[in-house]
Amino acid sequence: MSSTLAVADAATQSVGFLLLDRFTLMSLAAAVEPLRMANQLSGRTLYRWHTFSPDGAPVWASDGVPITPDAAWSNPCVADTVIVCGGVGIQSVITREHTTWLRALARQSKRLGGVCTGSWALAKAGLLDGYECSVHWEFLAAMQEAFPRVSVSTSLFTLDRNRFTSSGGTAPLDMMLHLIGRDHGRELSAAISEMFVYERIRSEQDQQRVPLKHVVGTHQPKLQEVVALMEANLEEPIDLDDLAEYVDLSRRQLERLFQKYLQCTPSRYYLRLRLIRARQLLKQTSLSIVELAYACGFVSTPHFSKCYREHFGVPPSDERSGSEMSRKPAMQPSTSRPLTTLDQARNESTFASVQMMDRADLASAG
Repeated sequence: MSSTLAVADAATQSVGFLLLDRFTLMSLAAAVEPLRMANQLSGRTLYRWHTFSPDGAPVWASDGVPITPDAAWSNPCVADTVIVCGGVGIQSVITREHTTWLRALARQSKRLGGVCTGSWALAKAGLLDGYECSVHWEFLAAMQEAFPRVSVSTSLFTLDRNRFTSSGGTAPLDMMLHLIGRDHGRELSAAISEMFVYERIRSEQDQQRVPLKHVVGTHQPKLQEVVALMEANLEEPIDLDDLAEYVDLSRRQLERLFQKYLQCTPSRYYLRLRLIRARQLLKQTSLSIVELAYACGFVSTPHFSKCYREHFGVPPSDERSGSEMSRKPAMQPSTSRPLTTLDQARNESTFASVQMMDRADLASAG
């Protein structure tokens, strides 16, 4: 392949990345690297990019790596497109200054985007009302509750007029490849994909993979269909006989399927899904425990509290008390190293969500 591609004359586009405390470094890299490669393969400066923070001081990524931005956001070279890089604890990170600055950019008709949880900042500023957006799957429930005027999608990324949002991980790479293809043609975006040994550029129609698929793969469509029905009906749980009928199985066949691949009964798995959703809402919203219990399909608060305590080891009231600590800034002053990444993650809804076996258990299992 030629080291350069012919690209029609076009003005250099400037892209700015606003780094929020505890942003996800992987998502930033996945968004920046396609711009670098677009310049390399075209042999022209198609894009310039800058990183910003409110005062230009170093920002700690979620993995503990400090990044020194190019400038403070008051710098006059603010870009044509600004993408908010979010990550851990997004609700506690967004300030009034952030939302004011983002609204000012919107009044200037800047193109605005977000990666990982960056769309939360745009929604908080009221800049996604009437728009469709993507966010990391862990924050889907919280965003739907917090911003009813925003259409929150399960897509890997969403391009809606002058708003560009993606979920986390490598999804920003797909989003940027589509934007580059739209600006300069599919040949360039395909060549960038080849340079990154990226097998397929995913589209807006590609959905975020639910965690179940990482457990059973793609060879159990009926099981995945049942779980999808469960996930879509947490507030008003579907009777197990009806679930079995929807996928053309008997209740006994359904129970065997769950026991074989998930080592639990369908009712136990359904309860776990509802409790995980409750934990997300508990940590990420201000819903009362009564409202939260109802939103997750529990007929009474005492029953909800009992189930929650049995599953997570603490009552929901204590869980919320602990999460209030995480809403306070978890960062030390910029001259000091922040809390360890594990400490920062302790109040995340997925913390310790995968049960690990110790060596003794592994030996006995073998």
